[in-house]
Amino acid sequence: MKYIHILLPLVFAACAEQPVKPAAMKPAAPAATIPVPPTAASQACICEPTETLPPLQIPDVERYEPPTPAKPGEAPKGTEYGLLRLADWDSLPGFEQDNLVAAWGPLKQSCSVLKKQETWRAACEAMVQSTAPTSESIRALLREHFTPYQVTNPDGSDTGLITGYYEPLLKGSRTRSERYRYPLYTRPDDLVSIELGTIYPELASRRLRGKMNGNKITPYYSRGEIEVIQSPLAGKELLWVDDIVDLFFLQIQGSGIIKLDNGDSLHVGYADQNGQPYQSIGKVLIDKGELTADKASMQGIKEWGRRNLDKLRDLLNSNPSYVFFRELPNGLGGPLGALGVPIAAERSLAVDPRYVPLGAPVFLNTTFPNSSKPLQRLMLAQDTGGAIKGAVRADLFWGTGLEAGRQAGAMKQRDSRMWVLLPKGFVLNGNGK
Repeated sequence: MKYIHILLPLVFAACAEQPVKPAAMKPAAPAATIPVPPTAASQACICEPTETLPPLQIPDVERYEPPTPAKPGEAPKGTEYGLLRLADWDSLPGFEQDNLVAAWGPLKQSCSVLKKQETWRAACEAMVQSTAPTSESIRALLREHFTPYQVTNPDGSDTGLITGYYEPLLKGSRTRSERYRYPLYTRPDDLVSIELGTIYPELASRRLRGKMNGNKITPYYSRGEIEVIQSPLAGKELLWVDDIVDLFFLQIQGSGIIKLDNGDSLHVGYADQNGQPYQSIGKVLIDKGELTADKASMQGIKEWGRRNLDKLRDLLNSNPSYVFFRELPNGLGGPLGALGVPIAAERSLAVDPRYVPLGAPVFLNTTFPNSSKPLQRLMLAQDTGGAIKGAVRADLFWGTGLEAGRQAGAMKQRDSRMWVLLPKGFVLNGNGK
């Protein structure tokens, strides 16, 4: 920590963290969630392997030719819980009709972590001690132990964007071959990670990543510098997959299932990120006039890549952010989110923890993808994503597989509203309570 005086020049490059997504991904999108985006933007897309087309592959390269450096992101701020506005239970549309039993398991998962905090202990103990609940009894517990706050934006508005993410399926192998050419890397030993909030409170929830260069910390290798024949991460390969674009979107989602060539399947999850800023490749293609916004989905990007193999690597390298993975144990109920618990399909959200406490119950009022049908239900803020930036901004986890990918890829619901439920006595910062 004696080198902390040299860190500030790198802070901006560290701001865009990737989803553990469950983060998703997430994606990390936005921030962008997902890549056109979790999604960050939620960079939600359909990453499930198909049999109709061969995997998308491009030649390996000897060295990386860097483009013009990306502009630094907006300086991060500390938590902004003071933007939460006291509400009443009657203002939550659909709360009385929601099937809260479906949220009971995820709620207890959150409490397994939050109960260690004094302000959450009493409320979480009440949840744990309740058995075989009904929706009515859960509603009564929530009303007794929690207070609803509407999430508002810094400009005073109370609506925002909800996107989706999911857990993709890829084909892979534990050994490299002509087919399985693209590695998932584990966390590098030389990656340095520093929690900035321990030194600068205004940078709470922000982390600086880099590598030591003598007695200085410098930015870690970018995507382009990692994905070369003589990779600086050689020896840290976890698995190999057959499609470079599927691998890219796996990094955005933050977790996935790899179906091995021997028939086995295994879960991989987010281990860390290189600290480089996230850039939506969908936005890059839109800005260049290569794709229209309605075509900049994962499938649209893959189709563009098949038509433009000579341009594909440069496109992928335009996002310097790179995610490292770890193999997850068998038997998890879902991918591990940033809270450290398995996230639940259609009941877990990735949020910006500057505005919504990680682990908190969140009541969501939005609509289903490509529909005006209301989607009003209790969710749990159990994940984060590099593209999930802002107060009324979240990424909804749809689950695993093709249908989940379709829902996630189609979900870009604007004019959505969120209420966070906090234990009675929880002290807000900012305007205080």
